[in-house]
Amino acid sequence: METKELLSVEDLTIRYVTDDGVVEALNGVSLSIQEQHTLGLVGETGAGKTTLARGIMGLIPHPPGEIRGGKILFEGRDLLALSEAKMRDVRGNLVSMIFQDPMTSLNPVMTVGEQIMEVIRTHNRMGPRETRQAASEMLELVGISADRIDEYPHQFSGGMKQRVIIAIALACNPKLLIADEPTTALDVTIQAQVLEMIRELKVKLRTSMLLITHDLGVVAQNCDHVAIMYAGEIVEYGTLRDIFKDPRHPYTVGLLGSIPSLAKDVKRLTPIKGLMPDPTSLPAGCKFHTRCDYAAEACKAAIPSLRAAGGTAGASGHIVRCVYADRGLPGSPGV
Repeated sequence: METKELLSVEDLTIRYVTDDGVVEALNGVSLSIQEQHTLGLVGETGAGKTTLARGIMGLIPHPPGEIRGGKILFEGRDLLALSEAKMRDVRGNLVSMIFQDPMTSLNPVMTVGEQIMEVIRTHNRMGPRETRQAASEMLELVGISADRIDEYPHQFSGGMKQRVIIAIALACNPKLLIADEPTTALDVTIQAQVLEMIRELKVKLRTSMLLITHDLGVVAQNCDHVAIMYAGEIVEYGTLRDIFKDPRHPYTVGLLGSIPSLAKDVKRLTPIKGLMPDPTSLPAGCKFHTRCDYAAEACKAAIPSLRAAGGTAGASGHIVRCVYADRGLPGSPGV
């Protein structure tokens, strides 16, 4: 069955103007999310993942942030053209976000019930009793007993706080959920529980999701499509199978090569050499060429365009920002 496009980001450029220089946070980012699909956005710290999420939510602080160009189309409507009042109607109602750290995302002087009810009241015309009932149901939905509705955040563990944040994000049944590294501050067993719950609720509520992470294992379990981000650019985009079975960009290959494998007997992992470039002085040409084993003169001369992998993107839309996109990396199988 053909799915409909829910979100389309077109050539989005965001800068932060600071005393230390202009931070080139996003450099012409384009991606799309289909209805009821999950897109995984992967990249190192500083790649621009959170800036993209905040841009979609209309939460770029100005100053120092400036949106220099592009469009963010949600169901065909450009969110960048909306007034702040109209954006408040979108936020929490149509698009919701789970922020990185559950410890700092909740108001410590409000009960968890009040914080869920605040979102429900903002977007729905309900009386006090119905609002409280809806908040109780949301707590139960995320696995917290409704009789804890009048407790404060400090009375909950980290995993429970994250469940409360998810309840707040899903309180108005949004069409798009942006999850910004939702399990970063949690231990491994709680991470698995939270991700499983997000997966179940996404299916139950028929929600699309943008899942931001640097964990490729999380991507493999949760995503339909994957976008690999580096230095404020999308360097590879495709289906889950495209990225894991046929990676074409050297950065994607490096990310996958740095993950331990149960199928191979290796003594050391292979890290990607070097560090992410300073966003206030990005290198000319391909942003990855300073760390790339395959860099040629062409890579330093101009920024490669996004091109179809193997010469044809096919039905999956597998595209790569690399001069080797259509012929494969030197020394790789079939080259």
